Amino acid sequence: MERSIDIATGESVAFSYELAGLGSRFFAVFIDMAIQLAVFFGVVIGLATIGSRYGNAKAPTLTKIETAVMEALIVIAIFLLFFGYFIIFEWLWEGRTPGKRLLGLRVIRDGGVALDFTSSAIRNCVRIVELILGFYAISAVSALLSPRNQRLGDYAAGTLVVRDNAYERRRVIAPRSNDERDDPLTRDLSSDERELVRRYVERRDSLTPESRDALATRIATAIRPKLGASYAHLSDDTLLVHLAETSLA
Repeated sequence: MERSIDIATGESVAFSYELAGLGSRFFAVFIDMAIQLAVFFGVVIGLATIGSRYGNAKAPTLTKIETAVMEALIVIAIFLLFFGYFIIFEWLWEGRTPGKRLLGLRVIRDGGVALDFTSSAIRNCVRIVELILGFYAISAVSALLSPRNQRLGDYAAGTLVVRDNAYERRRVIAPRSNDERDDPLTRDLSSDERELVRRYVERRDSLTPESRDALATRIATAIRPKLGASYAHLSDDTLLVHLAETSLA
């Protein structure tokens, strides 16, 4: 079931997010698990091939300590592949794994703030319990009963899974008169920078997610130091949409 939620930012600006439904979330997990299994079996097959090629060579005898260390390293590697995968990707890709990115989903914190490492680690460590208890069955029940589609990991970390473009307000941004420079938020922006923000917002729907992210980052990096307020908690794309619909509208 698709639901929406309004979140007010620190500047008292409300954004409407479309919450990701149960089907899209589990399909994203399916894609991620397919990638993980492909990597796992690829490594296993590779090691087996190497072992068979050098199978005639006399293998060194390992001590009990060396064997224990090898086993520990294997366990750590498996953990990193199947759980560290989610933590690292969500942290570095602004709340997205490859599966979420393909489906246009993103993890954010409750207040609309970008996901940090701690929140990603918490929600994905709880994933271990959810996986053990019926292979995500408890996650499905939790998401269905939750008014904000949250699984147990989301409750523990204070996170939500939303669609990337959920906060859009679809309208054409009309140019303003010269008195827009009186706005303390954007008074230091040049006319070219203002126009660049407007054109980006008008074109963003026609861009691929990768192109949209890259372009938003370039524009936001240039204008953030000139703004009269801090928007560190907003992603680059969200910031540009907010500026175009408030200060530059």
